[in-house]
Amino acid sequence: MHIKSFRVQNFRRLKNVRVDLDKETTIFVGANNSGKTSATHVFQRFLDPKVRFQIYDFTADCWDTFNRFDPTTSSAETDLPKIYFDLWFEVDNDNVHRVLDLLPGLDWNGEPVGVRMVYEPRNPSSLVANYQSACKDRKPSAENPDATYKPWPQNLTDYLKKRLTNEYETNYYVLDARQCDTELIPKPEYEPFHLGSNSTGAGAIVSALIKVDFLNAQRHLTDSESHGRAEDLSRRLSKYYQRNLQKFEADLDALSAIADSESALNEHFAQAFESILKSIETLGYPGATNPSLTVRASFNVQNVLSTSARVHYALPSINDAPFSESSLILPDQYNGLGFKNLIYMAVEILDFHHAWEDVEGQRPPVHLIMIEEPEAHLHAQLQQVFIRKVFELLPGAKPGFHTQLVVTTHSSHILYERSFKPIRYFCRDKGTGSLHCSEVKNLSVFYRQEEETTRDFLQQYLKLTHCDLFFADAAVLVEGNVERLLLPLIIERNVPDLQKCHLTVLEVGGAFAHKFQELLEFLEITTLVITDLDSVTAAQGNKTEKEDLERGKACMTTESAAITSNEALKHWFPKLASIDELLGLPDSEKVVKVDNNRDGSIRIAYQTRRPATWGTDVAELAGRTLEEAFALENLTWTQEQSRKIIGLSIPSSGRLKLQALHEAIFTRVRNLDKTRFALGLIAEQDDTWKAPQYILDGLGWLRDRLLPSSSASAVPASPPEPGVDE
Repeated sequence: MHIKSFRVQNFRRLKNVRVDLDKETTIFVGANNSGKTSATHVFQRFLDPKVRFQIYDFTADCWDTFNRFDPTTSSAETDLPKIYFDLWFEVDNDNVHRVLDLLPGLDWNGEPVGVRMVYEPRNPSSLVANYQSACKDRKPSAENPDATYKPWPQNLTDYLKKRLTNEYETNYYVLDARQCDTELIPKPEYEPFHLGSNSTGAGAIVSALIKVDFLNAQRHLTDSESHGRAEDLSRRLSKYYQRNLQKFEADLDALSAIADSESALNEHFAQAFESILKSIETLGYPGATNPSLTVRASFNVQNVLSTSARVHYALPSINDAPFSESSLILPDQYNGLGFKNLIYMAVEILDFHHAWEDVEGQRPPVHLIMIEEPEAHLHAQLQQVFIRKVFELLPGAKPGFHTQLVVTTHSSHILYERSFKPIRYFCRDKGTGSLHCSEVKNLSVFYRQEEETTRDFLQQYLKLTHCDLFFADAAVLVEGNVERLLLPLIIERNVPDLQKCHLTVLEVGGAFAHKFQELLEFLEITTLVITDLDSVTAAQGNKTEKEDLERGKACMTTESAAITSNEALKHWFPKLASIDELLGLPDSEKVVKVDNNRDGSIRIAYQTRRPATWGTDVAELAGRTLEEAFALENLTWTQEQSRKIIGLSIPSSGRLKLQALHEAIFTRVRNLDKTRFALGLIAEQDDTWKAPQYILDGLGWLRDRLLPSSSASAVPASPPEPGVDE
C-alpha cells in the first residue's frame, strides 16, 4: 500500500494542484517561493493534531473573499473559503482490511482509495452570529476617531486571525474514484460520503493509515562549543539510543560493568572526601544523632551517552592497521558540518523508521518521510551519495508496510542521480495574473510522452552539465562558448535588471536547441534562444534537397540565394528557407507559436540587418555569426591596431571599401579562435564597444517577460527594418 497522489486546493500557493508520488522517492524541485514547502506543510496541517491552521494558510485570493464577506448578503455555507486535501492510496490485498471505512461500496474493484479532508466552518450560522456579535461590541475611540489603532475586528479576516481554530475544523469524506475523472477530480454532481470531523474522532481513520515525519532544512548543527539551538551528534545519538537501541536493563554484561565502575568510584570518593567529611561531623549539628555524610557514585544509564560519552572520529591509520586504543581520534566538533550533517540525517531517518515500527497498537501501513533540502552543508559528491543511498538506509519492508520519501531540493547535483520520472516541478502559475499561486508539472508524464531519442539526449545533457534549469526564472539557450562567456557581461552593461533574476544559460548549439522545445514548453519556462543565421549556398548536382541543405557551403548573408543550415531556425521557422526571409521577419514573429496560434514562452534571437558605416560607405548588413555581427556593429573599434588581440582587425583595412572589408571579416571569422576572441573582449577594460543588437533585442524581450513593471531604461533599440512599421 502506498500514496498514489494528493490534491490541494486553497492552501498557500497551491490554489488547485495535483501531485503524484513515486512509489519510493519523489523529488520536489522549483525556484524559491514556488510552493514546494507548501506541498509538505499541508501534511502537517491535516495530519498532525499539534499543528494548527492559521488564516495565512489560505490562498491569497481567499483573504479577499473573507474581506468582502457581508453577513447580510453572503451565504456562510457556500461563500466562505475552505481548504481541500484529497489523499489517494493504492491498496494491496494485505491492507484491504485497513481501508474498509474508506471503501466506496461492496462493488469496489481495486480502484484507488481516496479520503478528502476539508478545513471548513464548524457551524456556518454560528460563525456569522459570533462575527456579528464581535462587530457589535467593537467600540471606536471616542477621544480620537482618526487614531492609528483600529478596534478588532475590522473584517472577517481580522476576526479569524484570532478565532480561526474556534470557528473552523477538519471534516473527512470518502472519495469514490469511479465518480471522478481521469485526474481524480470529483464530478460536479458527486457528493462524497461524510465520515465525521476531528471532534468526532474521524481523523483516527487517516492516522491509522499513514505516519508522516519531517526532516527540516534547519538542523542547527554545531562544530564548536556553542549554545542555543545548536546540537551535536552525541546528543542526537543519545536520543536515538533512548528510543531504539538495546536497553541496558536487558544487558547483564552492561549492568555488571556499570556496577563495577560505581564500586571503584565509591572507594575513590571515600578516600578523596574522608578528611572534609570528618571535619563536618565535628560540627555536632543538629545533635549527637546527626547522620554522617558519604559521597557515592550513581550512574543513570539513560544519560550515559549524552553526559558521559562522546562521538569521536578515528583518523585513518597508517598501512591500514586495525583500529586500537592508541589510534588517533578527534571529538565530533573537530569534523566538518558536511559529514556531520550526513550522519545526522541518516540517524534521523533511522529514528523515524524505528519509531514507526514501535507504534503502539495498530501500525500504519504507510510511512511518509519528507526531507527538506538535504544539500545543506554537503558538497556535490555527498549530495549525490545521499540521494543515491538514502532509501538503502532503511531496513527491508515487511509485507503490507511501505515507506515513501519526498525530497525538496535546490540542488542540481541531487537531480543528477535521478531521471525525469521522480521529479515534480513546481512553477509559478503565469495564467493567474497577480494571484500568487503555483502549478506542479509531473516529469514522468513528459518521460512517457517524449520520443525516446530526444528524452535520452536531454537526460544525458542535464547529467553532463548539472543543469539548474528546474530552479531558474528563465533559460537562455546559446549557440556556443562565446555567447556563454559574453552574455553575463552584456547583461551587466545593457540590461542590469536581469541580474535580479535567476537565469540558467545552456550552451546547446544551433543543431540541438530545438530538442529542448518540448521540455521547455512542458515546464512553461520563459526561454530566449540566441543562435546564428549560418547562411550557406545550396550545393549543386544531383542530390536531394536535404543533402543540399546539409552540404551547402558557408556564404555571406548578402548572397542572393543564401539559405540557413541552422537546425533550430529550420525547426522553428520551417516556412522560411532563405536568409532574406529570415532577415525580413519582424521581432513580433520571432516568438514561437503554441496552441491556438498564440505566443508561447520561447523567443528566437538571431542576427539582423544593422547600419554599418566605413568611411563614406553606408549599408544595411547582417552577420552570419556572432563574431561577424560584432565586427559589423563595431567596425571602427575592431579595426584599431590596439584591438589586434580581439582577432577581427584586417590588415590595411583603411584602404578597403565597406563591401571588401565585410568579405575580409567573413573570411577571418571562419578561421577565428572564438574562445580567444571572447576572452580578449572580456579582458578589454573598455566599455565603448556595443553588443550585437539582436542579442539586446532578445534580452529586452526577456526582461519585459520577467519584469514587466521594471522602470529601468529600455534596452537600446534598433532602427526600424526596411518595410516594417515602427
